[in-house]
Amino acid sequence: MAGPRIKPSKGPVGGPGIHMMPGEKAKNFKSTMKALARYVAPFKVPILFATLLSVLSVVSSVVSPMILVMATDVVAVSVTGGSSIDFIQLQKLLGILVVIYLASTACSWGLGLIMANVAQQMTYRLRKEVSAKLDRLPLNYFDTKTHGEIISRVTNDIDTINTTMNQSLAQMVTSIVTIAGVLALMLYISVVMTIVALFILPLSMLSIRMIVKRSQGYFKDQQKFLGEVNGHIEEMFSGHVIVKAFNGEAQSRKKFEELNGKLAAASERSQFLSGTMMPITNFIGNLAFVFVCVVGGYLAVKGSVSIGNIQAFIQYVRTFNQPVAQVANIANILQSTAAAAERVFELLNEKEETEESASPKPLDIDSVRGEIAFEHVSFGYKVDPATGEGLLIKDFNFVARPGQRVAIVGPTGAGKTTLVKLLMRFYELNSGRILIDGTDIKEYSRKDLRDVFSMVLQDNWLFNGTVMENIRYGRGDAEDCEVMEAAKAAHIHHFIKTQPGGYEMLINEDASNISQGQKQLLTISRAFLADSPVLILDEATSSVDTRTEVQIQKAMTELMSGRTCFIIAHRLSTIRDADVILVINEGDIVETGTHEELIAKNGFYAALYESQF
Repeated sequence: MAGPRIKPSKGPVGGPGIHMMPGEKAKNFKSTMKALARYVAPFKVPILFATLLSVLSVVSSVVSPMILVMATDVVAVSVTGGSSIDFIQLQKLLGILVVIYLASTACSWGLGLIMANVAQQMTYRLRKEVSAKLDRLPLNYFDTKTHGEIISRVTNDIDTINTTMNQSLAQMVTSIVTIAGVLALMLYISVVMTIVALFILPLSMLSIRMIVKRSQGYFKDQQKFLGEVNGHIEEMFSGHVIVKAFNGEAQSRKKFEELNGKLAAASERSQFLSGTMMPITNFIGNLAFVFVCVVGGYLAVKGSVSIGNIQAFIQYVRTFNQPVAQVANIANILQSTAAAAERVFELLNEKEETEESASPKPLDIDSVRGEIAFEHVSFGYKVDPATGEGLLIKDFNFVARPGQRVAIVGPTGAGKTTLVKLLMRFYELNSGRILIDGTDIKEYSRKDLRDVFSMVLQDNWLFNGTVMENIRYGRGDAEDCEVMEAAKAAHIHHFIKTQPGGYEMLINEDASNISQGQKQLLTISRAFLADSPVLILDEATSSVDTRTEVQIQKAMTELMSGRTCFIIAHRLSTIRDADVILVINEGDIVETGTHEELIAKNGFYAALYESQF
């Protein structure tokens, strides 16, 4: 991190030293900064101490030229007076100067250390709150937001806040104190020379403003096209097998070149305009330098100021322009920070899952018989309260007896998966209730309720870890032998043993080193390991060959003996042995019965079955 001491740039006067990068503005800057201030409030003491260090550092920086003035005057008086140089006095002054520089360096180091610590603690708290918040959000929040958008808020936006806290705030304090201190000493040396120097300042700020305004659109285009390039690269990398299989390399390259060209053009324009900032401000600063030198020379001839004071004033002029530009830049950075903080606070203020009972009823998993009752259940993702339009499930009634294998079938969008999600309270009912062993599921905590179920979804999920770790996710305290037994029950044990490392084989980030069917079998193993009273299989065998399906059904019969099982399937061959089949269409039960009974009815189910064979 850059220290608080303001260093002059390479030019005679110096420009801003940093680019004013335009960024997205917050919708409500004031309220967002107030909310952010609440997170800063617990660190008032270290921030005040950091401010003190900043002031001391700046004081050291602005006082040092005055010491040089004294040293210069010692030499000048000796030269003009024809006397010998007072080396003892000169030595004292130079010693004081060294001490001041060391003190300034120590203060800068302390400031950087404190602000880094404050920034990390604050962002740690933010990330912790965001993580906890995500656990409390309802499923429909994730249905309406892309993964990229959520991840961006957790990572990029919080990192932006961290960077601002770590660097920009300390720099803001330092710059303001520097401006005040330098301006005071410039006025002390010469009011006339100060007016001359400040006369150029509005011209410098106006030129910076014009450049920023002109380049802002190009910077936005640059970020836009950069996102498109990154998205295309990620897409091509993820689907490289498909690209090669369909000879899509040329098309992919063409699109990349098109996007890359747009990015290059926008970047060239934005960087060119941004790059003109330093030369222009340096030129304007040089004008101030020339005027100050002319006026200073005139005043020196008249005897109004000493040569040492002129030398100090020139140093102050070199120092003054830079913090002014930095303050302007930081003001722009704060806009981007406020926009990032606003997105984070929007997430933190999202409506959470409905509050649980103040004193939830205890649920003993071992005593659960597995009777599941749906009583007049109605649900819709977006329902018009006035008209009731938008209901997906309407007045649904059904009782699953303990140990029954209940199959739920129907066309896509009929509400099959929604039923089991309602059962696990991923969504709340619009009306009606669901009971387990005669007790409304709302009387239990969500944690206890979900322990009742083992669930395997059609969208199988594996994380970057060993096979053993992925299966053990179903029950964290399971022994290795229990994990292996679950794998055997799902008929995946043999496959695992044939792989390099066996159960210690590492599954990569996107689980691309195993087949889709094997992924599914591993997730089924995970559910078997959990050994919950109720098993839910949502298209659990959709990626498994017919032979494996038969094996799984045999294992399921043994493992689910005396337990309730819900099976959701499009492939009706997998549920022929179910105790009862619910045929659902447009949220309503249109038929119920065994496979044979429903075939004999020659109704909706029979038509579905015949369409597959």
